[in-house]
Amino acid sequence: MKDITYSTRVYAIETRKNTDGKVTSYRVAWRTGVRTWKRSFKNIAQADTFRGTLLTAARGGEAFSLLTGEPISWKRTEAPVMGWYEFACKFADMKWKGASAKYRQDIARALTAATPALLTGQRGKPDDLVLRTAVRRWGFNKKQRDEAPEEMAAALRWLANNSQPVSALADNPTLMRSVLDTATSRLDGKRAATSTVLRTKTILQNALDYAVELKLLPTNPIKGLKWKPPKSTYEVDSRSVVNHTQARALLAAVKAQKPSGERLVAFFALMYYAALRPEEAINLRDYNINLPPLLLDGKSGQMMEPTEEWGELRLTKAAPFAGREWTDDGTLREERALKHRADGHSRHVPIPPALATILRAHLAASYGKNPGGHLFRGTRGGELPDITYRRVWARARTDALTTKEAASPLAKRVYDLRHACVSTWLNAGVPATQVAAWAGHSVEVLLRIYAKCVAGQDEAAKRRILTALQQD
Repeated sequence: MKDITYSTRVYAIETRKNTDGKVTSYRVAWRTGVRTWKRSFKNIAQADTFRGTLLTAARGGEAFSLLTGEPISWKRTEAPVMGWYEFACKFADMKWKGASAKYRQDIARALTAATPALLTGQRGKPDDLVLRTAVRRWGFNKKQRDEAPEEMAAALRWLANNSQPVSALADNPTLMRSVLDTATSRLDGKRAATSTVLRTKTILQNALDYAVELKLLPTNPIKGLKWKPPKSTYEVDSRSVVNHTQARALLAAVKAQKPSGERLVAFFALMYYAALRPEEAINLRDYNINLPPLLLDGKSGQMMEPTEEWGELRLTKAAPFAGREWTDDGTLREERALKHRADGHSRHVPIPPALATILRAHLAASYGKNPGGHLFRGTRGGELPDITYRRVWARARTDALTTKEAASPLAKRVYDLRHACVSTWLNAGVPATQVAAWAGHSVEVLLRIYAKCVAGQDEAAKRRILTALQQD
């Protein structure tokens, strides 16, 4: 058997103390082959007894397991051995049914990022890119695991035979720290973005909680680490927020593009005038829109757009992009509840007159009448691909902005149109509670994210202070 050894050495008991000199535990250390194992006990008698059993087995010529560090005669029914890859697949499968398609991807990415720190060797190891692709797209995807191409299946077989047992993380803070640091780093070794770090750490902690539930670990080793995550300080960059003149120029540049521009004007307008997220705008249907009625011009007898009447959007669902590999029905997008809202809850957003005019024109056009009532579809009638509207937006920035503006963060992302809308509402003096309700945020998150986009507050505050100081 390749997973056993007769080369064992048991060390003296180590007394562990805190900074005040108080004994906190007694640790037994022993080596099997080239690896050292450690186990801590609260009192010396327990440690001495455990060390004695190890010595008895070693002196009796008993084989020790390289996977657990213990004599093979010990029946570890309370802590079964399971390799990291097998366990990670089991965790991903357990989470699959209740997770959104995007969260399934997040789980796969986090587990993939952690895996390199838990390999047992390099012999016969597949190419790094092949191994990452194999586990992320097939290994940790319950839907596709059994359909992996042969090259990817071979990489997964290698990983199954060359990943450490989950139990290796028990009482091994050095290894646990290595796993966490590896999982929260980019391929170039630098730390990943704050949001990625926090999301990955949460997923790994949940995974190891599951390992405790399966009795693969006595406790969750992440919780014992002195590991400080980066602070999340995301705020909207005011340089990315367009003014109304720039926004109208960008919408005009979108409309001028062929063949997709004219059908996407309303899509971008919904983000600028109503603060919709892209996944909310894409999932919009005609019955979600309530437009004000047209007015009759008494002189011409023609119907005309009202200039002061507002309509209303009634949002109930969003459809974030996930990819066919991760959705249950094989569609590119998965229809879900609105962000930050429970399933079945809706959000009402006002439609200003300018947006009402754009939406009415869109609905009147042939591309405004799609199967299922969707307002936006691809040029061939299918789902609107992300790449389509991103390309249109990138070209609109080039056409509508100056060279200097196009090189800046100004409206660089489609999502920046939503930021511009929320900033406009706040600067117009709309109460934060109302803006938060329209935008689908909590008030606390709203004010933190848009703190740098609210203009005029400093001067107003200074005037109030000056008035107070001038009072007798």
